[in-house]
Amino acid sequence: MCTVELPERLNAAAVFIDRHLDQGRADKAAILCGDETVTYRGLCEGVNRFGNALLGLGIRMEERVAIIMPDCPECVYAFFGAIKIGAVAIPMNTLLMPADYEYLLNDSRAQVLLIHSSMLGHIEPIRSKLRYLKNVIIAGGEGEDGDLSLTELMNLASDELDPADTSRDDSAFWLYSSGTTGFPKGTIHLQHDMIVEADLYGERTIGLLESDVSFSVAKLFFAYGLGNGLYFSLWVGGTTVLLPDRPTPPTVYEVIDRYQPTVFYGVPTSYAALLHLAEKERRTELGKVRMCVSAGEPLPKPLYDRWLDRYGVEILDGIGSTEILHIFISNRPGRVKPGSTGEIVPGYEAKIIDDDGKELGVDEVGTLLIKGDSIADGYWNKHEQTKDTFRGEWINTHDKFRLDADGYFWYAGRTDDMMKVSGLAVWPADVESILASHPAVLESGVVGVPDKEGLIKPRAYVVLKDKQAASEELVKELQTFVKTNTQPHKYPRTVIFVDELPKTATGKIQRYKLRQMAQAEG
Repeated sequence: MCTVELPERLNAAAVFIDRHLDQGRADKAAILCGDETVTYRGLCEGVNRFGNALLGLGIRMEERVAIIMPDCPECVYAFFGAIKIGAVAIPMNTLLMPADYEYLLNDSRAQVLLIHSSMLGHIEPIRSKLRYLKNVIIAGGEGEDGDLSLTELMNLASDELDPADTSRDDSAFWLYSSGTTGFPKGTIHLQHDMIVEADLYGERTIGLLESDVSFSVAKLFFAYGLGNGLYFSLWVGGTTVLLPDRPTPPTVYEVIDRYQPTVFYGVPTSYAALLHLAEKERRTELGKVRMCVSAGEPLPKPLYDRWLDRYGVEILDGIGSTEILHIFISNRPGRVKPGSTGEIVPGYEAKIIDDDGKELGVDEVGTLLIKGDSIADGYWNKHEQTKDTFRGEWINTHDKFRLDADGYFWYAGRTDDMMKVSGLAVWPADVESILASHPAVLESGVVGVPDKEGLIKPRAYVVLKDKQAASEELVKELQTFVKTNTQPHKYPRTVIFVDELPKTATGKIQRYKLRQMAQAEG
């Protein structure tokens, strides 16, 4: 089992930012964003200026700094600038509503908020309710009287800053869980956590190189995107491409064509949408992309096969979580088993247990527990939920998996997703994988719904590809398709066609919202 050796005194900003100036990368591109190129020297200066600006506002160690920003260099300056002075950076989802921000800002007790001017409309209605916020810093425009200008603060601040004397176990940043099962929880990550993931997964497992240019459709405000789009690249001294805009399929292809990334990170939804556009436009090239990575939801084998057939590039599917920070089970280059989540990442341990805590054997479905050094310190202000999830050295992922004889893990669903149909277990992921191979289906979400007798039966919410017309004939065709490709009891008794599925920012289907929809529909 490989491990990462870490000193007792450690500041993550010194590791990911400062050391590159001593290793000859000062003039190398660290970030590409629009027409802007930020070198490692420029990145270090930006981080230092933001850190000094925070010190000038009186921010002390362990105080929280909230960040509501698109993916851009200023977001990176703020994230590592806060960490460098020993404060706690909290990147927040840019897609939320005012009530959500009221909860997050009050729950975190953030003293400072950096926000892009385009997002101010989501904050103005709740300003008077933010009990702990002392300073609002505006990027990209102007705010209210009393708000601070990021440009002015940065211009006035020194570009030299020594890192705070933090330990490897001091808080560095929080990430709020993306809410697949309810309201987000503040997940506390420590100074060493990014280093562990970058080394064990980014470098040792998928083999990132200093020469790589990385591009992630997943944004920096959640765990998957933060690794893909930022600290993995900084760990190896590579270059990352940041996209402030929504990663629509045309925009993603424009970025690939313009910047020629070598590593591409997506989620199954984005891969499906990109393939759909490519099939319509007869696109067969990915530029210099040598490796693709997926997480967020299981990657269906048909989607993997179509991508490989079109582009000749494997997709390395894996699973990570906000609590563990990034991917801990993954397929490897040249060792992909399509449809599986892959093998355990070296440095982590896994076991699958039943409801009584007994470890299960090969091909038995149970709850996945993980042990590893990137696991968060716990949830902020959530004592009972912390006890339920963080169990000593192990963490309960609340995911159901089985392990095959070759050491590959296969996802079955969340602990509350499984339904019993005719006395037999049905996992939504199994049905969704079958539906994904139908030529009319773009994606689907499956939940259990009581029938007239109160018995649970599968219901499929289906998003169709362009030019596909919803009809009763297609419903019957999809039902028959599932029956003939898996055990007949798994087929969806009802099929509802929708324009889109409710998802988290990471692309995970929010099945609890589908269940709410089903309850409302009757």
